[in-house]
Amino acid sequence: MPGSTFELACELIARRSVTPDDGGCLDIVARRLAPLGFNLDRMDREGVSNLWARRGGGGPILCFAGHTDVVPPGPLDQWRSDPFTPLVREGFLYGRGTADMKTSIAAFVTAVERFLAATPKPAGDIALLLTSDEEGRAIDGTVRVVETLKARGERLDYCIVGEPTSAARLADTIKNGRRGSLAGRLVVKGVQGHIAYPHLVKNPVHKVAPALAELASTVWDDGNDYFPPTSWQVSNFHAGTGADNVVPGTAEILFNFRFSTASTPDGLKARVHEILDRHDVEYALDWTLSGKPYLTPRGRLVEVAAQAIRDITDVETELSTSGGTSDGRFIADICPEVIELGPLNATIHKIDECIAVADIEELSRIYERMLDLLLK
Repeated sequence: MPGSTFELACELIARRSVTPDDGGCLDIVARRLAPLGFNLDRMDREGVSNLWARRGGGGPILCFAGHTDVVPPGPLDQWRSDPFTPLVREGFLYGRGTADMKTSIAAFVTAVERFLAATPKPAGDIALLLTSDEEGRAIDGTVRVVETLKARGERLDYCIVGEPTSAARLADTIKNGRRGSLAGRLVVKGVQGHIAYPHLVKNPVHKVAPALAELASTVWDDGNDYFPPTSWQVSNFHAGTGADNVVPGTAEILFNFRFSTASTPDGLKARVHEILDRHDVEYALDWTLSGKPYLTPRGRLVEVAAQAIRDITDVETELSTSGGTSDGRFIADICPEVIELGPLNATIHKIDECIAVADIEELSRIYERMLDLLLK
């Protein structure tokens, strides 16, 4: 297949970079960037591969960000072809990472190559921030690079994360923010005993049930112009010894908030504790904040992205903050304008993950057009 973006995407897809293994993907990218004058800074940590590449010495900084790691392929016998052997069938390129998100990385690189060939002295800096720790624990990847850049006093002006955001056709959706994620592990304490002697036991399931009902029915906020209302959901509930004649001594509930910028982590925690305390629940509660919400309102980057998409595809894109978390939540700490823009997300993490071959070069052209509009 002709086209350097396609060829580079295939080269990356062929690397078995199951999280947190990079599989040599960053070396491939580095070999393409070095001749363009990029300073390459490897920030590997705890088995995670990270690359910060920057070209230029002043002016606004446009950063492309993404991850080389992929989720495990799952049952190999259910794939129509080897997930790490890129293969075209009926106009689609198949393989793990085609959509999430090795094609985006290939598109970053080729867009930069063409832009610099036409504009060797751009009106600003170009950077790439790539990691192999996005699909897994996400604690030694982008977040660590951001911490290092922040300590150096390096800040970004614009960032494009290549996550698969498109719904029905390429570039029909831009993510201009994401909800935060706040998880809780609630252990309710009771008194175990024989089910036939209720006066000698304290059933933690009975005790917590009214509080759970109130938590489930609480309106945490009304959202805003960009976000839906905050959602609270139970993911796991464990109690019992396995015997049907024993009242359990404890109950464990795992729950999660997906919250908007209309709420804060501390505010949500306080309200949960108030409800549990008011229902006289005896408990221990551990919290994990895996990501704060971030939002890029309509402004320069959003408008440029919409214009580039219109110029290349004739698509009128839409803004969205739906879906899970992404590394944009970390980058927003040093960058005022962060968006996510990438391929269709219909097959990500699935058996037979794929991308339309026709979308591959077009995605690169969108990124190149954004470079033109921001830095030419």
